[in-house]
Amino acid sequence: MPEAGRSSLTTWLSTLDEERLHRVLRDRPDAAAAPEPRALGELADRLQRPGSVALAVARLPLPALQVAEAVAALGEHGDRAALAALLGQRDERAVRRLDEALTTLADHALVWPADSDELRMATALREAWETPLGLGQPLEALLSAATSEDLRSMLTKLGVKAAGNTKAARRAALREHYGSAERILAVVAKAPPRTRQLLERRAAGPPAAHRGIVFGSPDPAPGADSRWAEERGLLMRERHGYGRLRMPAEVALALRGPEWRAPFDAEPPTVDVVPVGDEEVAREAAAAAGAFAARAASVLKECADRPLAVLKSGGVGVRELGRLAKATRCDEPLVRLVLECAHASGLLSRAGNQVVATKAYDAWAEHEPAERLVTLLRAWWGLPMTPTGARDEEGKPVPAMAPFVSCAGCVQARRGLGAALRGLPEGHGAARPPQVGTLIPWHRPMADELPQDSTPFASLIGEATTLGVLAAGALSPLGAALLDDDPAELAERAGRLLPPAVSRVRFGSDLTAVAMGTPSTRLMTLLDSVADRESDGTASLWRFSPASVRRAMDAGHGAAEIEGDLAAVTDQPLPQPLSYLIADTARRHGQLRVVSALCVVVGEEPGLIAELAAHRRLAKLGLRRVAPTVVVADATPKDTLAALRTEGYAPVAESVAGTLRVERPPTERAPAPLPRPRTAPVGEPELRALAAGLVRGPVDAREPDQDREIPYDSDTEELLASNAGQLPLADRRQLAHAIHEGGAVTIAYVSGAGAHTVRTLSELDFDPPFLYAWCHLREDDRVFALGRIQSVMPAAATATG
Repeated sequence: MPEAGRSSLTTWLSTLDEERLHRVLRDRPDAAAAPEPRALGELADRLQRPGSVALAVARLPLPALQVAEAVAALGEHGDRAALAALLGQRDERAVRRLDEALTTLADHALVWPADSDELRMATALREAWETPLGLGQPLEALLSAATSEDLRSMLTKLGVKAAGNTKAARRAALREHYGSAERILAVVAKAPPRTRQLLERRAAGPPAAHRGIVFGSPDPAPGADSRWAEERGLLMRERHGYGRLRMPAEVALALRGPEWRAPFDAEPPTVDVVPVGDEEVAREAAAAAGAFAARAASVLKECADRPLAVLKSGGVGVRELGRLAKATRCDEPLVRLVLECAHASGLLSRAGNQVVATKAYDAWAEHEPAERLVTLLRAWWGLPMTPTGARDEEGKPVPAMAPFVSCAGCVQARRGLGAALRGLPEGHGAARPPQVGTLIPWHRPMADELPQDSTPFASLIGEATTLGVLAAGALSPLGAALLDDDPAELAERAGRLLPPAVSRVRFGSDLTAVAMGTPSTRLMTLLDSVADRESDGTASLWRFSPASVRRAMDAGHGAAEIEGDLAAVTDQPLPQPLSYLIADTARRHGQLRVVSALCVVVGEEPGLIAELAAHRRLAKLGLRRVAPTVVVADATPKDTLAALRTEGYAPVAESVAGTLRVERPPTERAPAPLPRPRTAPVGEPELRALAAGLVRGPVDAREPDQDREIPYDSDTEELLASNAGQLPLADRRQLAHAIHEGGAVTIAYVSGAGAHTVRTLSELDFDPPFLYAWCHLREDDRVFALGRIQSVMPAAATATG
């Protein structure tokens, strides 16, 4: 960064007390990441990194972003009074809102006050706008790039005489002539109609739909229309007449008129609100969160029992999602939401061409519903995309759990939703929850909607409602804990809202079983094995049938074992119809045995075997009676078993040795995936201790120098100084810390061909002048020349919201 900007920020930081410095560190956590800065000068270097500035800008609300653009338009010497005049903020309420926006920018170390009430701005932020507010450079800056002959020609066209024939005199004459808005408008009034329209369109700046941060503005098409304006200095070229056409800021402001003011939306859009009590919010949040926890358990159990197929291009395709949704009686958006949250939590992982449950899933399934919910909620809050997105910009289906999917705007949308809900009047909720979507762009202008959304941020609002984060149109206790980034509070509130898993069930005489609440894993496994689930959510229902009981017996469970297990999970005696069903199925179960001989069916009653041999619908098996109690078939044992069961018989499979073969599907598990490289978040006590140390410490960290007996922290840092001298001290310390601690970093790198890329690296192996590392962009080992690294940041900074 330029030395002047660094010095200005360091000076301002040195004036802050411990509490204010703590706020800066809190709002810019990437600057406080390990290794901790030792001096305010090093902290200033970190705060001015372009990548760090970009992350901070993404968190700004619309008023702060608009104020930042206005400060950029004022130039390097803009002050508080000029800013207020540009924004047109004169009444007390508007001035207070302006002060709040400036405080927000200062807390993010993006705009800060300097001497004489001037405002200073981070260099990287100032350079983000090519033409802030659609205004070009001041006339003075553009005139400095013009030749003396160009200036003479402009004065001749305007009919203005300079005091002399020098370049300075001609520049002074043009400055004086265009120093008055009336004279500028008089020149424009003489322009041809098409040129006048071109100038007015250029002066108007970006359309209203793009208010907020604006990167650049279109150039007018070259031709006679622009040539007339160029000859008179209303449009000028950069770089000595060879650059793009620019309109001087004085010309644009004159054409916009004296009443024009820079946009400043101090207040958020209005939404209809209704009174809502805390109990109502908690009740609705508990119902939604409980239903989600139960359905998530059902979806993940299905994934654990039957792994999902993966597309060749990666991810779970629409067909597989449909199969899973049908098997669990859930809609596809909920299935997508569960899969993405489970994948981010390490409960699911790709193994070969399948998605299977990990060992972490087995532990998760044994937890109480509140603990399960907390795991999925925290994963959702940190997802790099909106998980229910099913279509891309072209309307094509998007697979779930697709690799390399990242959407920074989606992360900001999630944060903006939380801020919008928290900003509603206390004790009130949105009368129509979809209206909350109109507030998100005000709180986070960088937020992105999905192409499939019919109303603003409909998919995101649907996710928040499903998870219990948005309830009764207001922010629920779960959402407040997420927004505060307080895991302990989130766990406590989830435990208060969600009851423990139920381990008891009520059996009905209509061959049903009802569990009121989220069933425990043991209860769900038992009932799924012996009955068919028909519904789940706040209450789950199973229905018993001869086929379902036979399925349990096929898995090796006897009638007495089934009755005993069912009796152990109810407080009442088993209904007689259920006992009769189990006994009758057990009586018929095993009357027929199937052995492999392509294949042999053995029975104890000759009449039954004769019936099979004469059965018309079983003719496709090619049954032949070879003994009074034996028939052989031309079909495989699997097909024979299926056909006999379809016709109402209850055969069992038998091995060649004459023992019953238990039909129990294998359970697949994948090893737990490696966690994404992240730096542990800096806690509140650590931030306060760091702020206190920085206030008491030196303003600038001394550059290590052996001659002055200022040692390096380590040999690695000294080697980096000689091989990566282009990096500032803060970046060298960051890289040395990652090498020592086995951490991950994000670097800006220039390849041998001159291409600029940003890479996240882990598993660093330092061998000067090269750095060997695992590249997460290419998913492969790569070699990086230390001399081509432009900047270093903590890897976790790229994932923070």
